[in-house]
Amino acid sequence: MESNSSLHIVMYPWFALGHITPFLHMSNKLARKGHRISFFVPTKTQSKIQHFNGFPHLITFVPITVPHVDGLPLGAETTSDVPSPLIPLIMTAMDRTEPHIELLLRDLKPHIVFFDFTHWIPKLARKLEIKTVYFSVVSPVMMSYFRGRELEGQETATIPFEKMFLQPPNGFPDSSIKLHPHEMPYFVSVNSQPFGNDMKLRDRLHISTIECDTFVSKGFREMEGPFAEFLERNFGKPVLLAGPVIPEPPMSSFSLEEKWDKFLGQFKAGSVIFCAFGSDNILKKEQFQELLLGFELSGLPFFAVLKPPFGTETVEEALPDGFAGRVVGRGVVHSGWIQQQLILEHPSVGCYVTHCGSGSLREKVCKAIKTVMEENYSESSYVDDLSQKLQVLVN
Repeated sequence: MESNSSLHIVMYPWFALGHITPFLHMSNKLARKGHRISFFVPTKTQSKIQHFNGFPHLITFVPITVPHVDGLPLGAETTSDVPSPLIPLIMTAMDRTEPHIELLLRDLKPHIVFFDFTHWIPKLARKLEIKTVYFSVVSPVMMSYFRGRELEGQETATIPFEKMFLQPPNGFPDSSIKLHPHEMPYFVSVNSQPFGNDMKLRDRLHISTIECDTFVSKGFREMEGPFAEFLERNFGKPVLLAGPVIPEPPMSSFSLEEKWDKFLGQFKAGSVIFCAFGSDNILKKEQFQELLLGFELSGLPFFAVLKPPFGTETVEEALPDGFAGRVVGRGVVHSGWIQQQLILEHPSVGCYVTHCGSGSLREKVCKAIKTVMEENYSESSYVDDLSQKLQVLVN
């Protein structure tokens, strides 16, 4: 292959919208460089993301029929279709797609597969002489902290798992970053329970990151360069930073929708609370109501973008009694798609309440970095560099 040739890349993200969406944003960045993308996605989920496809002549959705697993609701495809206790069964269903994925890869003959939780992809791809990229949708800081600690091997063998991560790994770039004891129970629970086919999530990540040919991570050299270098030293393979990998708004979205601009424009600078909990995060009704009552008690204007809580069809039916009347004119609760980047940039927004999803945080951080660095920052330089290094990987 010539160095300036386009690549054929397969994307196969974990069946969660919080992973599928950044994989598609990454696809758009690579398609802009002329690369061809085959995007594997559950059949019914395609309609939820196809509006993010900025290059339909280069990005092709390949529908994947999700095998049924006992215990899953019929038709469930992604984590947003099930309550959290059933999420491991979504992983089991995804594992059962392996024979179909092998047939597709044999037929499509791509150069590279981007993946994350399907630990069996590297072994399968190697058999077919296809390169693999572990694409991390979380920060290099998080990856280097947890994976670096586990890679210390004998040094941590005698430390109970629930205490292992209270200290950063040796050589970690910032010793002030560490988990607190109250954060450990949730982390231990997530990583210690079976996560598809009786395999723990931590074991999936270990195999995936050890067996892949290279890492690609959403990240900034300006902030996270030392952590990427730490990962590279510990894994002995390239770790490529792709920039923030946030969506580029369509031409029709360069101006904030009139009704939201009018609502936000009536308040003074820095006075509005903006709350957005992402595409996958669904609250219990009592959590949903407590959050909104907190916004009401603040006395500040607010704009909350939330999914209808479990057991309800709309946000309106889940509102606390009398809430809508008490906050009329200063509070909005919305469940549909909004122009999050433009709302975050609005001068009236002074507080951002979020579920701490990686994509949502990066949309805000990206704006701050651009402001601080001015002409010295270029997102396109990340994609140029990534494109060139992927071509080197294949060659």
